[in-house]
Amino acid sequence: MLDIRGIVCEEQLPEISPDSQRSLHFQPLLHGSAEMNQAIIVTSINAPNPVMKAIAKDANPAGFDFIVVGDTKTPDGFAIDGCRFLSIDEQLSSGLKYARVAPMASYARKNVGYLSAISRGAQMIAETDDDNFPRPAFFEERRRRQTVPTVAGAGWVNAYRYFSDSNIWPRGLPLDHIQRAVPEWEALPVGDVDSPIQQGLADENPDVDAIYRLALTLPQNFRTDRTVAFGEGAWCPFNSQNTSWWPDAFPLMYLPATCNFRVTDIWRSLIAQRIAWQNGWHILFHGPTVWQDRNEHDLMADFEDEIPGYLNNHRIRLMLEQLPLQGGVANIAHDLHRCYEAMLGLGLVTAAEMTLLEAWIEDIQRVG
Repeated sequence: MLDIRGIVCEEQLPEISPDSQRSLHFQPLLHGSAEMNQAIIVTSINAPNPVMKAIAKDANPAGFDFIVVGDTKTPDGFAIDGCRFLSIDEQLSSGLKYARVAPMASYARKNVGYLSAISRGAQMIAETDDDNFPRPAFFEERRRRQTVPTVAGAGWVNAYRYFSDSNIWPRGLPLDHIQRAVPEWEALPVGDVDSPIQQGLADENPDVDAIYRLALTLPQNFRTDRTVAFGEGAWCPFNSQNTSWWPDAFPLMYLPATCNFRVTDIWRSLIAQRIAWQNGWHILFHGPTVWQDRNEHDLMADFEDEIPGYLNNHRIRLMLEQLPLQGGVANIAHDLHRCYEAMLGLGLVTAAEMTLLEAWIEDIQRVG
């Protein structure tokens, strides 16, 4: 179990005095039915829209609590039948330390949704965004252990190439690898894998980087008849738009807040892969169960925000490959902390990230 210690940060974070901290008693943010032992997490600054209404319509009947995490820009009075909305006030009064210290107006507040689902005993958490329409398969049973084609030891591998003949790549794949061939599908060995982290694709407007969007063609759709698992040494970034997590891997859901939102889930994915392999797990990729009607974006602003990823994702991989970790579910918090210490050493997050991470670990150990 990781020893949580406060550290002096270069950035100012809200302080919790010892007296006020003692007065905080954790209050579960959800009051879900025992029949709903799965959760769907979205964070949004928008009013209820067709996507969130579509998720809410089918989530509860399929056994999912549907949780929308609000932020300072989310309109007052947000309400959808079948959805549990967590306002900023509810987050701050929850007793979650992370909710008190996390920055406002940040995609990383999605972490509060993860913690609230964990506190209610979720046995699987699916996450998506407020512009991804669910297909019926999104609500179908997910299986952690599967028998599927596997790839390992191949360096950077473009998972999208197994689902499309187009020259398309996921956000976060280093640009000098987008033309690289992937191991042939027919030659992949089939194996029994344990995959507590699974990435589903998205049709129409899939998760690609700004360079792709500026230069190449959309919409794009993917095949639905394949599943592939990435083992040790087969690197591919994954996102937070259609991703499933099981309890052993819940600590790895942590989204860093001191980098921008175009790299936060990508850097999370690289760290999660490294720790997953230390535990003998695979990262599973499957066909699309959502389609995206993308919210409005400034593509040049996205490009600027993605530059830290273009320049550093391969560097992060090399660092993680050389980083000694302990392995084992009991040591995940330690290994997660170790990875972010290394990210701090590379100058990719700030010292404030360590305070946020330690609050996350403290909460997850307490409510899980």
